[in-house]
Amino acid sequence: MDEKHMMKIVEQYSRYSDAEDGEIKVMRVPDWKTVFVEKIGEVGRSIILTEYKVDGKIYWAGYSSRSQTVYVSLAS
Repeated sequence: MDEKHMMKIVEQYSRYSDAEDGEIKVMRVPDWKTVFVEKIGEVGRSIILTEYKVDGKIYWAGYSSRSQTVYVSLAS
């Protein structure tokens, strides 16, 4: 997923708390997370989150192509 699309999803989530963007799910993870371990079955995969600034707030977000999910963490 490219940076423009990620930024759009994070903006939409921060302003409207939407949990989907088309086929992509959006999941909130605990605040201040910069890495999230996604578990599907018995397999875990690290999702590295990147910093995004929206309306003066900082969010960390990362995309998993495996589950088509964006994970979002509030940092401020």
